[in-house]
Amino acid sequence: MRKLEPVSANNIRLMNSFWSERSRLVREEVIPYQWRMLNDEEPSTAPSHTIENFRIAAGESTGQYQGMVFQDSDLSKWLEAVGFSLRRHPNPELETLADSVIDLMEKAQEPNGYLDTYFIVAKPDEKWTNVRDLHELYCAGHLIEGAVAYYQSTGKTKILDISCRLVDHIMETFGEEDGKIRGYPGHEEIELALVKLYRVTGRKEYLTLSKFFVDERGAEPRFFAKEAEVRGDHSSYNFAYSQSHAPVREQNTAEGHAVRAMYLYSAMADLAAEYQDESLLSACRNLWDNVTKKRMYITGGIGSSQYEESFTVDFDLPNDRAYTETCAAIGLVFWAHRMLQIDTDGIYGDVIDRALYNGILSGMSLDGKKYFYVNPLEVWPSAALNRHDMTTVKPERQKWFGCACCPPNIARLVASIEDYLYSVDADGLYVHTYTDSEVQVDVGGHEVTIVQRTEYPWDGQVDIELSLEGRAEFDLVMRIPSWCRDAQVRVNGEPVDSCIVERGYMRVRSVWSSGDRISLSLPMVTQRIHAHPQVRADAGKVALQRGPMIYCMEEVDNGENLSAISIADDAKVLVERNDSVLGGIPILKVPGRRDVPNAEQLYEATNMSYRSVEVTFVPYFSWCNRTPGEMLVWVRTTS
Repeated sequence: MRKLEPVSANNIRLMNSFWSERSRLVREEVIPYQWRMLNDEEPSTAPSHTIENFRIAAGESTGQYQGMVFQDSDLSKWLEAVGFSLRRHPNPELETLADSVIDLMEKAQEPNGYLDTYFIVAKPDEKWTNVRDLHELYCAGHLIEGAVAYYQSTGKTKILDISCRLVDHIMETFGEEDGKIRGYPGHEEIELALVKLYRVTGRKEYLTLSKFFVDERGAEPRFFAKEAEVRGDHSSYNFAYSQSHAPVREQNTAEGHAVRAMYLYSAMADLAAEYQDESLLSACRNLWDNVTKKRMYITGGIGSSQYEESFTVDFDLPNDRAYTETCAAIGLVFWAHRMLQIDTDGIYGDVIDRALYNGILSGMSLDGKKYFYVNPLEVWPSAALNRHDMTTVKPERQKWFGCACCPPNIARLVASIEDYLYSVDADGLYVHTYTDSEVQVDVGGHEVTIVQRTEYPWDGQVDIELSLEGRAEFDLVMRIPSWCRDAQVRVNGEPVDSCIVERGYMRVRSVWSSGDRISLSLPMVTQRIHAHPQVRADAGKVALQRGPMIYCMEEVDNGENLSAISIADDAKVLVERNDSVLGGIPILKVPGRRDVPNAEQLYEATNMSYRSVEVTFVPYFSWCNRTPGEMLVWVRTTS
């Protein structure tokens, strides 16, 4: 069933590109900064206590556990980011630091393989008594992912052995056999991690355990109800919150906690591929349609409600109260990438671009040291700071959070960006996301080097040059983004008219020689995007999109009360670059008008006056990197 195989990041080198700069930022600034945070070494910030919890569990320190019950996962994601970073950029000092953390984890691990500092330190007699709420399996999943990434980059087995001992203990605890817990995690994550561990170790029982967790979810009698009864918990519980309201193959709408859903759907896609399970794949497709056609923001953000960090109903996409947790958009990319390898269609690449360039990067400041947990599409600071129903909306990024899942999640995604660029099959090489890069890959038994030159996402010109010995026939398959209306391709300067775009990809087949050049032109014009009429929050409004980038207005450029601004349907949009504005990234200038009240009345019958203004739009991901203030994505439009 799995049609494509991602090209290993070990074979890819980022060059002078949008993503190479962000990868460098994570490598040189973010990873060290987050290490200081995990060690409580950053001033003027509430302590994380993450490393200290491990020291207490290992017997190297004394004291009480502090932090969220899933605090261990922050360290595991940091370790995963380190592993990804070391793949292409060896750093002996960083590796030594990571090895010392792994030594600490080994010392904290109990003889039977159990490893979770919250239960080791705070609740030693309550292990596996509340897997619905207390995240033991979630933390185990992140430990596995960190272990796999670090092992694959360094070849060192200690952390892999730690994770295998933990999973062996989990297999002794969970399962269908008598005496075992027939249950599954409240927060999905271990399911997709077990697939990764299986692919690295070859141990089929790890894959079987992942399948068990997925197949059991939502089955009757409901495990979470039985578990709660045993511990005397008679409170009500929303099973949809953890996607346990129905067996996964019967779920057609995305429900509950958005991050949990994305991790579950990612595992479902993995298992569908491994087991050739059409029923799981069909469920993934149904859920994909519901998420991306009815419950996703234009920025790739998902999970519109603060309550339970969840999906609500179709088309309920408010802008000023949008929850859209950064982790949820990251999970959407995980799922989309897996679906793309199985069901090769540009719709998945389009969503990856939408989330990557907008709803994810907005979660981190340009210097990598401040973060948004929540990513709304409209911010009025005075309201956000004073309304009880908007307490999660922050007008400025924060240095850290008590629940700090998002910062290391961004770090591990950006550090692994190479994983999302290329795939291969028996016939050729697929280019999914454009960026200045070099890839060395085996295509149909031929060693091929491809150098891609582009300023994407700011410019749609992509130039590719091939190097290989002799001649080889294969396909070069390039994704044509859905925003592009007139893609053109040339081979060695000659237009190729016979190529068609099918399911979002243009396939160019040729007998290639070293030095052959392919030129792909993706005309990048600014588009006015309209929401579906049932998205009530966006009626009568448009959003500006250029290439994959969604744009927004900021108060620093346009003054206060951004909602009073409108632009005409046919107003010409100019693209400008100014080195003094956000480092010279393209900004948009549009003639518009601002409503002006005729009198100091709250309501009046006379027509509103207005004055002409020049409206400035900046890429959404870059907002709040200058003077804090209002922000608005959807703008009113006039004839």
